Amino acid sequence: MDILTPIQGQIDAVRLPLYAVTVTAVRRPDTPLLLMLHWHGFRWDEAVEPGQARRRAVPGSALQLSPRWQVLEEIDGAMLEAAWQLGAWDMERSVRRGCNEIGASGREALECRQAFGDNPLAPDNDAHLVAAAPDRNDLMQLAARRGYVRWLFRPVRAGLWREIADDDTLDADGGRTPPCPVAPRALGAPQRAPLVYRLGRVTRIALP
Repeated sequence: MDILTPIQGQIDAVRLPLYAVTVTAVRRPDTPLLLMLHWHGFRWDEAVEPGQARRRAVPGSALQLSPRWQVLEEIDGAMLEAAWQLGAWDMERSVRRGCNEIGASGREALECRQAFGDNPLAPDNDAHLVAAAPDRNDLMQLAARRGYVRWLFRPVRAGLWREIADDDTLDADGGRTPPCPVAPRALGAPQRAPLVYRLGRVTRIALP
């Protein structure tokens, strides 16, 4: 499974620094994945009323990916490889139950909507996203019943974090040479705290 290529395609097309990359998958084999890229940048908005702020954050990008997969660890490995090559310090994996289950909180429902790119404050307004994901709403409804997994990392190469990265594993361009040495871990039951894969390392001694 290759998730790095569509990420790189968006980097080349948008040409803005990335803040974060997320992928969300429903806990059901062979369902599409939702890739979201969160950019750091602003644009002028000519449609605002006089006296209001005219600069708006650049919308994120949402892409629907349709690789064949049977177990979620396959996605785990592809995301580790993308995070490794893009120089991320770490990657978080969150396993969530369906928010339609009895006892699920309002916060769980909010997190599910956010994981699929929905804006709870303006459900009918997608101005925060440039979406090429026709099944996004259907996937969110399925995730509310079946549960979902969400991966997140913050890239150094082509990212916002280039100037502050303190990591001895990075190449000159902020990336790393494949393959990723960190292996995927088995998914367990849904839980609140994410699993964090550590990818970066500092070996130098910091002197005062």
